Amino acid sequence: MYSLFTVLLAAVPLSTLAGAHRASVRSRHRHISRTQVSTNKTYLLEDFYQADDFFDQWSFFTGSDPTGGNVAYQDKENAMSKGLAYVDDCDNSTVLAVDSTSTVPAGGNRDSVRITSNKNYSSGLFILDAAAMPVGCGTWPSFWTVGPNWPMAGEIDIVEGVNNQATNQMTLHSGTNVACTIDTALNSAPETFTGHVLGTNCYSTPTADAGCGVSDTDTRSFGYGFNNAQGGVFALLWDQSTGMSMWNFPRADIPADITAKAPSPAAWGTPAGFWSSQTCDISTNFYEHVMVIDTTICGNWAAGAYASSGCPGTCSSMVANATNFADARWVINYIAVYQ
Repeated sequence: MYSLFTVLLAAVPLSTLAGAHRASVRSRHRHISRTQVSTNKTYLLEDFYQADDFFDQWSFFTGSDPTGGNVAYQDKENAMSKGLAYVDDCDNSTVLAVDSTSTVPAGGNRDSVRITSNKNYSSGLFILDAAAMPVGCGTWPSFWTVGPNWPMAGEIDIVEGVNNQATNQMTLHSGTNVACTIDTALNSAPETFTGHVLGTNCYSTPTADAGCGVSDTDTRSFGYGFNNAQGGVFALLWDQSTGMSMWNFPRADIPADITAKAPSPAAWGTPAGFWSSQTCDISTNFYEHVMVIDTTICGNWAAGAYASSGCPGTCSSMVANATNFADARWVINYIAVYQ
């Protein structure tokens, strides 16, 4: 993906323009043994974000959208008073929504929400259980992690896509010239991940900030397909010794150990995406990450891919269509972090 970023952490954006600007990769391939994606390690719950305590542990970003989106990010007080951020008392889910009632001119900015965890992490098992994610032409939802002084400490895009995109896109962005690549030779039989590689060089500078992306092959991993499956779980295993692994489990396929808060990644099968520590120096390129959840509108990626997504008119004009954003909301059951 391609993205435009500022240096300040508060303004760190998402990745954009899937598949664009895929610069030639200068990866140095080595003859190496296969790394196991996960181990039999026991994971203990460190943080659990849910219900009334959820918003006490996150900060609301209120600056202009760094990705050029047509949104006005709201602070906590305004987001709650406008019904854009709240806890549903019926099921304790946390809702983060785009405004779907106000009159906004074409090309104007529609109210939305972007939140950042107060705590940072340098490894762990991250699990997002969501009943629904934002959908609709012009939307660009994402769940990601990012370190200080972007891109030096890296970025991990766990959930991301735009418009009517059918499958989830997972991407790593590294900010140093210390090696970080996807070696596709590692994915020969037996495969170490099931997704489709979009780019192999994670280093942001020579790839026009594209990073090394993997597209999920399951249509239940994003957008309408995800929502029609009653949502599901996204999991990131950030292991300094083995690498980065990501899974998506539709609601009906969530492993029992996740539900029991005793996750065992070794039993989950092949991940959708895997970035081996043998070709990516994890500890040097990724550290002190906060989690981010947001939904922007249009922006560099969603607007750029708008026509090819089969959306009507222009992205700028869609901003004015309030009803288009009726389902542009995250419904989050919980976020859990294990160590």
